[in-house]
Amino acid sequence: MQTRQNWLIWLILTTTLIRVSAYTTIGSGPTALWWLIEFSIIILLAVKSSVSKNNRTVKTATPVKYLLIWNTICIIRGVFIAENYWEFKSLINTGLMFFIPLIVYVCDDFLFLRKLISKWLKYMPWLFLLFLPIVFTSIKHADIYGEYFVPILFLLPFVFLLPMKYRLIILCSSILIILVSLDARSNIIRFSAAFLLGLAFYFKRLISPKLLQVFSFSLYVIPIILLILGLSGKFNIFKMDEYIQGDYTTEITENGKTKKASLTNDTRTFLYVEALGSALKNNYILFGRTPSRGYDSVSFGNEAKFVLKTGKQERFGSEVAILNIFTWNGLIGVILYFLVFAKASFLALYRSKNYIVKLLGVFVAFRWAYSFAEEFTIFGLQYIFLWITIGICYSTKFRGMNNTEIKIWASSIFEKRYRKIEYLIYKKRMEWLLKK
Repeated sequence: MQTRQNWLIWLILTTTLIRVSAYTTIGSGPTALWWLIEFSIIILLAVKSSVSKNNRTVKTATPVKYLLIWNTICIIRGVFIAENYWEFKSLINTGLMFFIPLIVYVCDDFLFLRKLISKWLKYMPWLFLLFLPIVFTSIKHADIYGEYFVPILFLLPFVFLLPMKYRLIILCSSILIILVSLDARSNIIRFSAAFLLGLAFYFKRLISPKLLQVFSFSLYVIPIILLILGLSGKFNIFKMDEYIQGDYTTEITENGKTKKASLTNDTRTFLYVEALGSALKNNYILFGRTPSRGYDSVSFGNEAKFVLKTGKQERFGSEVAILNIFTWNGLIGVILYFLVFAKASFLALYRSKNYIVKLLGVFVAFRWAYSFAEEFTIFGLQYIFLWITIGICYSTKFRGMNNTEIKIWASSIFEKRYRKIEYLIYKKRMEWLLKK
């Protein structure tokens, strides 16, 4: 079992490299090799979740089960719908990603999560140094930093629990990532949100759990209200340049040349127009088009039609997570996706003994809201750690810890002296009976 766990950890670490290859000229290597790695991760997650499952967590994670079932149904439908190589390739790529939520069932094992994060921090930052010469010459180098250093983002809400030395390392690393990613808005937004949650822990006496609950509720409701307002033509939040006065620009380097890029450009409205219009035109609103197909796209579809020679003017996926879920899984998939996030936040905010998991519940709510603007739904470290965060919110063991115990767990990621205490906590808290 320990061997399988080690294999799982190392395979997850390799997914860090996916985004580096996506944004540089390195190349990702044979597609079949990545499929093998991703398939192996899914199999090992399935085995681990079945061997060491916590029945109480499994029971509370019912929405995750139904999402996985619907994902499987959509994959099976896609097998019969796919007509060419590229559609089957899209089916496999997206189909493998559909099973990442399995990681929710292994998040009760906080020793496993500690080892995963510790090994990443031990090896992957040094590996990044090898890529720096290539990264600096990349057209989209600003996007790479936030996508690569995802565990730093994950640790930001815990930052004021860490020993001072590592607290400073995490904070300085985050500031550096933001400074080198000024034209990558998503990186700035994600890291800023995570840091504000870490800051909220520092001021927890002023920020009550009730306030966190109200804020989280608003994060679930506001995107739906804004979507309705956008569809009705009354207010479009993506047209920031119409509501914000001033010249908000940053300098970016592209093809060796420096130029200005606006931070208020609307790069999302046309995606909604194309994706929703395609669903209405082709009548797949409820059940989706399956992972083997994309949405009709005038802006990007020519590549699929003429370059890939699919004969269809479609785009297999966009930068907006909620549009991808809607395209592949339909309105049913979106509702199930919402229920998974909403219950994770509910359990974290109303059924947790420690303040940190409550903050993670807020972060999950934020990621739901941000999925209407941008989230890459691909098999990568960003998406894996999103589901790890969701898994912690569902975990009865993490929610059963008090603030001192969660501090010991977070500190044990960095210092061995905390790990013996962590192990004793693990033995003591094999189960925690939640108050009904």
